Amino acid sequence: MTRYYTRVCNFYYGNKSKTLVKEKKTKPLNGNDRISFDNVEIITRNSKRVIPLKNINLLSPNLKKKIKKDIKIVSKKCIFKNLTFNSIPNIMGVLNVTPDSFSDGGKYFKNNLAKKHLNYLFRCGANLVDIGGESTRPGSKSINSDVEWNRIKKVLKNIDNKKFISLDTRKSEVMEKGIKYGIKLINDVSGLNYDRSSIAILKRYRIPFVLQHSLGNPDVMQNNPKYKNVLLDIYDFFEKKISYLRKQGIQHNNIILDPGIGFGKNLKHNITLIKDISIFHSLGFPILLGISRKKYIKELSGANDSPYRIGGTVSAALYSMMQGVQILRVHDVNEINQSIKVFKELIKI
Repeated sequence: MTRYYTRVCNFYYGNKSKTLVKEKKTKPLNGNDRISFDNVEIITRNSKRVIPLKNINLLSPNLKKKIKKDIKIVSKKCIFKNLTFNSIPNIMGVLNVTPDSFSDGGKYFKNNLAKKHLNYLFRCGANLVDIGGESTRPGSKSINSDVEWNRIKKVLKNIDNKKFISLDTRKSEVMEKGIKYGIKLINDVSGLNYDRSSIAILKRYRIPFVLQHSLGNPDVMQNNPKYKNVLLDIYDFFEKKISYLRKQGIQHNNIILDPGIGFGKNLKHNITLIKDISIFHSLGFPILLGISRKKYIKELSGANDSPYRIGGTVSAALYSMMQGVQILRVHDVNEINQSIKVFKELIKI
């Protein structure tokens, strides 16, 4: 039996979008009438075709029912604890308190520098900050949970509880300690596959979390990653994992989906995911993208690569925003917010 996937496309923005939604010529994306769409791409493992919304009734009965169901999900407002998606995207700042993270390892390793940078990220307009005490760069090895927690604890101590702090960890022990320190979101890059006890912790505390896709552990994930179809394989992963989590007793909808750019993906995989990211809206959960400073920027820019890759990050951030991505995980919060503010003014989002 053929499996169909729905990717909404052909977006409109700002005042034009609001007018078209009011006239019922487009559908709002995630309940936000400032971004809307009037086409869908119907995808199978063997084919793709784009059709206008007005032609959906011409489809076969079963396919029409499937596409209409997906559009209803995509058009529904996303509600998430502690975050609002009325004005997208939310910006997740990155704070690594490690000696060896791929971009900023060692830079904020000392406690006083880490706390200063945390406050700086919020001043620059970060909606939340993701703190990590273990590097998960390609080729990295796991470290002892006590070592990881001791790095993180120094930053979390005496933090204003009103600040939205996310904890980047794969370990249930570190998760639980962080939750008791007041963190509001768990970001496990392993997709909850690294530590079997992680799901039990998430269930016990009913804590919101990011469900990320990663192909293997960091030490081997970049060793010739392969997919039958990277977009659909990861879509299926999310669908199956969410079903599994429901069976394990996690019933809340405070779940964010992250396809894991650079985590077991080559250049073609990464570009395909960013380019067609709007397919994941039909799963009904907010989307997070970690697009900051990563290798795909170097691979695309060649001789124009730079140490912090801000230009490439801005390009990916604006493109992702135009696809309705709700959360962008970035190092350079001020520069990304600057680009978004100028861009929104130019197109009047």
